Amino acid sequence: MNTKDSFLENPKQYEDAAELLKALSHPIRLCIVRGLLEMGGSNVTNIHSCLNMPQSTISQHLAKLKSCGIITGSRNGLEITYSVSNPKVTALVKLFFG
Repeated sequence: MNTKDSFLENPKQYEDAAELLKALSHPIRLCIVRGLLEMGGSNVTNIHSCLNMPQSTISQHLAKLKSCGIITGSRNGLEITYSVSNPKVTALVKLFFG
């Protein structure tokens, strides 16, 4: 192991990775991310119809994913289209689900 890769030399690298994994550890958030990757992006209404859960619950999960830098939202009038913006997350989800 490289010394620059050790926890003592670069704890932030490990903390950032752990935060990313924590955000993805919830099955609903993982499902949302996978769906966004498969659809190339989506709005809350489409996500709601796929998951059949309250829109407020989906919005909370989207907020967590956004705050962790996993997704971004682009506004078009009243609608926000969300998409996965983190290449590490894209690679992880592809690893898990092919």
